[in-house]
Amino acid sequence: MGDQVDDRQSRCHARPDVPQHCARPFVAADPTARRACIAGWWLGVQPRQKGRGNGPAPQAGLALARADAQSGRVTDATDQTVLSLAALGWTEALGDQLGPDETGLDRMRVATVHRARMTAMSAQGPVRLLLAPQANTADYAVGDWVLVEPETHRLIRRLDRNTVLQRRTEGGGAPQLIAANVDTLFIVTSCNDDLNPARLERYLALANEAGTTPVIVLTKADQVEDPQPFVDRVTGLQRDLQVVTLNAKAPEAVEVLAPWCGPGQTVALVGSSGVGKSSLLNTLADKAPDEAQATGDIRESDAKGRHTTTSRSLHAIAGGGWVIDTPGIRTLHVSDLSVGLDVLFAEIAELAPDCRFRDCTHAHEPGCAVLAAVAAGTLDQARVDRWRKLWEENRTNTPVTSGPRGNKTTLARGKRY
Repeated sequence: MGDQVDDRQSRCHARPDVPQHCARPFVAADPTARRACIAGWWLGVQPRQKGRGNGPAPQAGLALARADAQSGRVTDATDQTVLSLAALGWTEALGDQLGPDETGLDRMRVATVHRARMTAMSAQGPVRLLLAPQANTADYAVGDWVLVEPETHRLIRRLDRNTVLQRRTEGGGAPQLIAANVDTLFIVTSCNDDLNPARLERYLALANEAGTTPVIVLTKADQVEDPQPFVDRVTGLQRDLQVVTLNAKAPEAVEVLAPWCGPGQTVALVGSSGVGKSSLLNTLADKAPDEAQATGDIRESDAKGRHTTTSRSLHAIAGGGWVIDTPGIRTLHVSDLSVGLDVLFAEIAELAPDCRFRDCTHAHEPGCAVLAAVAAGTLDQARVDRWRKLWEENRTNTPVTSGPRGNKTTLARGKRY
């Protein structure tokens, strides 16, 4: 297999710590062997090439292929490849949370969360976690770091998150967890009628509140004559917002997104159904046809799609990072925001301290610096209107605690005046 190389070597993200002569994976034509070579490359295991004694045989990555659902142990005919914790996204801040009696526990990353079961990625590969009888899987998010008993794979506890993406559903109670420990949020939309700037602002507020870096990914750029008009519609939604255009099914998409998908980095995909999230995942993870996420067509009348992804999951990116896939979100309610809107509408937040009244709504109050900027033509009235709509929705949907000290209760959501 060492002599069979395809042209996908040219689109892999180069690793600075690997010598130039072996900076790219040696990719075989066979699908199973190809995934083994790619996985071994980003884990730092170089397959042996003809005429070079630069590493073990290309068995790396095959051990990541499957786990025994009953025992929770990785099963494969080949030797297991050991991941470094850094390759999984481990940081020093996570290590600082370990107590003296926890150094012997395994550190794993949650890969899937279901109603009554969870799987995680360990240094040796994927395992099924053993949960306590009263454990609530809703308390965990894909991307969480957990401490696990080595022999039984019993989940001991979750470590504090660096970032967490969450939302409230219509009529729901506690926020629904979307993903955790995400470095970059790819907000995916298309170069067609699905593009909705007001909806994108909701995703941006979500990313800002979580502390992740948002990137607008405009897919289906190959289906329009010029994608620039779509770029222009979203570039001004937030300061320093990065926007990229691509074809989610093309190999070049890997190169476009490579700056955010390096070793140890975690990205998450969010967006409406039908915008190409599953196609983009398949491209980033270089999934074989029999392992690819299902994709669906969109309605030609309104460019809307159907749900094909039904659960959140963690996948390895061929370039060395990790991607969390999420189901399409039909409705994203704004709630529990403290700084998300201030970052999104920075030009309004910066003017607010100059208003005469501290609780100014920027609607009719005298001495309002925001209204003065609109009158002077330095601030767009449409931006103020969209800010006010999200601000009022956030105030309405965010529960508040009330009552005497030591006996606080959470008030039901609803308009408060």
